[in-house]
Amino acid sequence: MADTAPSTTPSEPEPASAPAPVLDLALDGAALTAALVDFRSVSGTEKPLADAIEDALRALPHLTVDRLGNNVVARTTLGRSERVVLAGHIDTVPIADNVPSRLDDDGILWGCGTSDMKSGVAVQLRLAATVPAPNRDLTFVFYDNEEVAAHLNGLGKVAEAHPDWLAGDFAVLLEPSYGQVEGGCQGTLRVKLHTAGERAHSARSWMGSNAIHTAAPILARLAAYEPRKPVIDGLEYHEGLNAVGIEGGVATNVIPDACVVTVNYRYAPDISPAQALEHVREVFADCDIAEFVIDDESGGALPGLSHPAAAAFMKAVGGTAQPKFGWTDVARFSALGVPAVNYGPGDPLYAHKRDEHVHVERIHHCEARLRDWLTE
Repeated sequence: MADTAPSTTPSEPEPASAPAPVLDLALDGAALTAALVDFRSVSGTEKPLADAIEDALRALPHLTVDRLGNNVVARTTLGRSERVVLAGHIDTVPIADNVPSRLDDDGILWGCGTSDMKSGVAVQLRLAATVPAPNRDLTFVFYDNEEVAAHLNGLGKVAEAHPDWLAGDFAVLLEPSYGQVEGGCQGTLRVKLHTAGERAHSARSWMGSNAIHTAAPILARLAAYEPRKPVIDGLEYHEGLNAVGIEGGVATNVIPDACVVTVNYRYAPDISPAQALEHVREVFADCDIAEFVIDDESGGALPGLSHPAAAAFMKAVGGTAQPKFGWTDVARFSALGVPAVNYGPGDPLYAHKRDEHVHVERIHHCEARLRDWLTE
């Protein structure tokens, strides 16, 4: 929940405006992450942080800075033969009593956004400030509203209004991956399956038709579903088709005449959104569904690890590539024809959790590997 300003009465003087907070890019990656976490930026409230990022980047003479809404894009123009995009979102999920940040004696930084993904944003800012002459031209993208509905996503808005700002040969999204390269991402489709019945008094249930009971075959089909596990570019993806919500009921003495089962399909990137939709329709083809409504959909992205730029990146950062089981904005870069991977210091297992945290050594490790890749 966003903070609200304290109320004032007409007899009280207006509070003095606080000076705009600044970001010190001379801080190391861990301290800069802490500063970013303390800069509250729940989705929809990112403007102060976007302002601070813009101000910090405009102070760097080797960068050209553009802004669209609360989305900031900074670029080098050195005439290199290759351009790499480093991207990260600056918003977080709602705060859960986990701000301000806290650094413990074991080198773990706690707080909302530490993993997803202000530690990755800190690495971006550190590289922007300390690598003025990289071996590849660089584009740094900081965007808003990633944690909410797809139509609000700042990267999507930049891609629509200024696709040239995102042009590149390769992109790295610094989403949490615990310092492992995660290739591509799964697509996601959410549908609402409506069943219908006839309302009646529950004492005379035979006079009606129970819409919740009609949903039983849908749930049975989901419980028996066997997901695919396709291997793509050597990475094994694991699909899932699950009920994520169910709504129904009028009163405790009424047979319900409507029920809605919300189903989420997480599918591997070797099929298109249209194919994913066709598959879901086939799964429930013989169920008694009154209305089939698409609630949300975002296509996946192939790993693209065979691309020369991706191969060079893998060689530089090391480790073994893993599949990305969730959806990330690598899909937006893929749609623009830019191969992309996920690579960031945060641990995805702690994203969005009350005890969200990041290991400081992961921040330094990620920054060092990227610095080596960009300066070798």
